[in-house]
Formats: sequence, structure tokens, C-alpha cells
Amino acid sequence: MKAVILAGGKGRRLRPYTTVLPKPLMPLGEMPIVEVVLRQLAANGFREVTLAVGYLAELMMAYCGDGSKFGLRLRYSREEEPLGTAGPLALIEGLTDTTLVMNGDVLTTLDMRAMVARHRTSGAVATIATHRRQHQINYGIIESDGANRVTAYIEKPTHHYQVSMGLYLLEPAVLARIAPGEYLDLPDLVRQLMADGQPVMAYPFDGYWRDIGRHDDYEQAVEEFETMQAQLLPG
Repeated sequence: MKAVILAGGKGRRLRPYTTVLPKPLMPLGEMPIVEVVLRQLAANGFREVTLAVGYLAELMMAYCGDGSKFGLRLRYSREEEPLGTAGPLALIEGLTDTTLVMNGDVLTTLDMRAMVARHRTSGAVATIATHRRQHQINYGIIESDGANRVTAYIEKPTHHYQVSMGLYLLEPAVLARIAPGEYLDLPDLVRQLMADGQPVMAYPFDGYWRDIGRHDDYEQAVEEFETMQAQLLPG
């Protein structure tokens, strides 16, 4: 199987760090995030990976090289102008089988082999890895009818919801829908699929996951990496 790592964004929420470093090169211990991701892909049986680069692409290419130090064949696809999270996929040749597409700043213990197996038996054209999150509202919630009569009083409720982990499995027919040069984000592509009645599945995962997109998330990931390293980098 092939994989694509989306690594072309400017990482604005992590400034000023990302003024001089692309977000996937932010360090975790003695290695950058992208190295963790690449080593995980190799451990999960992937052999060919494409890095979709843009912002500060030369730094990414200089560090990752041809991928041999990670046990991979590494290719690069460079966007000259921002194309969103799905648009860069149209620039990559040879994606003729199920393809894993993931953000370059995801830290997780997700078993990618198991996700691929579930995807293939489901008959879906796309599968999205999801994680359960919760949010507590620190107020009493009042519900009322059209006459302003109170119908419910819920004290500080907790809402549970599934969020995208930034990992997708896409079939070639999905990738073929993306026009070259078109700006398109993955959520919009998924909505198009659903509007057309195409089967899109969720793959719920309740293990470790962190999206390193903000300062507090990154700082927490740095702290956790020291104790999680054996789980994040098996073997």
C-alpha cells in the first residue's frame, strides 16, 4: 500500500516556531514529528510514501531524503500554491490502489493495518479514523418552547462527539474526483461523497491520539513522548 503525508501547510497556530520550521519538523525528544510518522508507516507495512510539501519544502526534503533511513521509498510532490488538504492529491501519480492519507502532525498509536483491513471488508470508498472527545459546558442549559415556557433545565451537561483524527483511507475513484489545480479540503471531499450516496465509514479508535496543531497540544505531546516512545515506535 501507498501513503501520502500532508506536510505543506504553514502551521500558523504554532508560530513563531513554524516561522523557521515546517510543522512536521517540530521536535519530539530527539526526532521530529515526521520521523515518528514515517517510522510508524514502515512498521505498519507501508513501503512507498509521498510527502506532499509546500511551505519550507527544502527543509523537509533535506531532512527526510530518499526515505531509506526509515525503511521506505520516499517521493515528494510539491504544490506551488496552497491547494487545501485534498487538492495536493491530484498532483501525485500512481495512486491506483487504496491509499492512506494523513496529516503530518498526528501522533497516535493507531494500528494502521487493522484500519486497512476493516476498510477493505466494509466496501467503503473512504474511511476516516475518529476519536471520542467530550466537552463540558460550565453553565446550566435552559430549553424552552415557542411561548418561552421552560421545558428542560440541564445543569452543566457534558457533550460527547467523534472527531476526525486526520487519517483517511481513500479508494482511487475518490482521488479521481479531484481536479488538478483545484483547491479542495478533505472535509469538502467527504461531503461530496456523502451527497452522492457513496459509502463513507468511520473507524473509531480510543487509544492514544494527539493532533499537534497548537502550542498547548505540542507542549503536552513533548512531555508525553518520553513515556510513550516505546508504544509510538514499536521495535
